[in-house]
Amino acid sequence: MISLRIDESIATVTLCRAPVNAINEEWIDQFDRILAELETLRHVNVLRIRSGERLFCAGADLELIDSLFATVAGRAKMIAITRRMQEIYARLERLPQVTVAEINGAAMGGGFELALACDLRVVADSAKVGLPEARLGLLPAAGGTQRMTRICGEAVAKRLILGAEVLSGADAVALGCAHWVAPAAELPAFVDALIARLAALPAKAIAECKRCIEVAAAGGADGYEVELAGSAALLADDQTQQRVRGFLNRQ
Repeated sequence: MISLRIDESIATVTLCRAPVNAINEEWIDQFDRILAELETLRHVNVLRIRSGERLFCAGADLELIDSLFATVAGRAKMIAITRRMQEIYARLERLPQVTVAEINGAAMGGGFELALACDLRVVADSAKVGLPEARLGLLPAAGGTQRMTRICGEAVAKRLILGAEVLSGADAVALGCAHWVAPAAELPAFVDALIARLAALPAKAIAECKRCIEVAAAGGADGYEVELAGSAALLADDQTQQRVRGFLNRQ
């Protein structure tokens, strides 16, 4: 259903629940266990999330929805499942690693909400992405309204969520929903190069940079003091000492 591979400083999560990586309770439990493991792997500084299927992730399992939505008790369970999705996507967002979503095919609803919880998104030109829940009289409640607004801004979020709009890869980049678009056949190689560049960076520096950016995005805390505290911690780190010393000796 979901696999995890560790290669030195790179972790790869592959979604492999045929045929469309639909999200059910077992999927949520497995993803949560993987995130718990990644939280302990301080030598890993990059997480790649990819699909082994033709779609990235189609969102919630339709059979699960069909079994629940007609009764009060079932609808309450749907809300409980959605809350768990919120929780694991927030856990993904808090990981110290740089997280990269490799969107090879359609990412809809909860599948695109998963991608939005990643730090970086690379999408194939042939892929379709969106939060079209309003078409069914629903809303993207696994964090979609919050993250899309924060990432793309209120105007874009209103256009896409209220209009239930589905985007091409190029349009997703143009509107700020993704960072890069690549031809489908070249997507894995593009992400390989990106991952290699990120993996060459020190894990502690990545974690501190992420923390500062998160503080800036959330507001409230004194981000400048967070920068100084992070800098102090990094300056005392052995790897930083070696890297800075090596850089200065080349001058």
